[in-house]
Amino acid sequence: MNLTHDLIAVFGGIFGLLAVFSAIGAVLKYRISPGAPHGVIDNLNARIKAWWAMIALIGGAIWIGKWGVIGLFGFISFQSLREFVSLTHTRRGDHRALIWSFFVFLPLQYYLIAIDWYGLFSILIPVYAFLLLPISSSLGADTTRFLERAAKVQWGLMICVYCLSHVPALLTLQIAGYEGRNALLVVFLVLTVQSSDVFQYVWGKLLGKHKVSPAISPSKTVEGLVGGVLTSTAVGAALWWITPFSPLEAGLIALVINMMGFFGGFVLSAIKRDRGVKDWGAMIEGHGGMLDRVDSISFSAPIFFHIVRYWWVA
Repeated sequence: MNLTHDLIAVFGGIFGLLAVFSAIGAVLKYRISPGAPHGVIDNLNARIKAWWAMIALIGGAIWIGKWGVIGLFGFISFQSLREFVSLTHTRRGDHRALIWSFFVFLPLQYYLIAIDWYGLFSILIPVYAFLLLPISSSLGADTTRFLERAAKVQWGLMICVYCLSHVPALLTLQIAGYEGRNALLVVFLVLTVQSSDVFQYVWGKLLGKHKVSPAISPSKTVEGLVGGVLTSTAVGAALWWITPFSPLEAGLIALVINMMGFFGGFVLSAIKRDRGVKDWGAMIEGHGGMLDRVDSISFSAPIFFHIVRYWWVA
């Protein structure tokens, strides 16, 4: 099959599943809590509605092509960085560094992906932004909590821009025998990692008894983690046909990125607890902020990109 047929098959299957889940949610609401609020069912239905919108956006961006994917993830990075900065302590002396982050390094990072300049894309933020941002902040002559403030801006840029930019960077990889189909790598990554979040939620609700870490993430359980990761790993293995991987390779890669996705959510949950909030924002109904939705992708995307680049790119 060609790229168009593969995309139709994958997204047709996804929308079919969403239709089934929407029907189940509607039946549960009608049977259990008609006309009255119900925490679990209402949250489930809100998540399903949000998934319709998110999958439609991703599908639309992939259909547009390279610039659609770059534009979508550029917006996601901007919104995620805005949420991150809004919940961390900054002062007037950091304004220059924030301007550099939002209006120079963020667009430049995605521009380098668009022109396929891997050499600079890979070091722009870890090297040049890492050095320039604290220099810029120091010119504000404000030493109050300087180290903490500088580290927060650097960390936000790394997580929200550098790491997430590896998703559209998948489109630049030259894989023998896979030409013109790289958009399916984006689908594989997003679908596998995001399904892990969903399955962890479902298995946690069904069987969850033992908390992973109540102080960091009260809702995450060992049963949910194991069940979710294994189920989404099976999803990844089943999607081998849209990748350059064998079924075994797809399953092993899915396992790695699902574990990284879990720890991405876990680490950013620790930051939220430190800031005393439950969500990064309220942009997406049922999901919180943008960063709540892509925290797992931020940790898994760079790992997936480099696995593919070092093992499948000639």
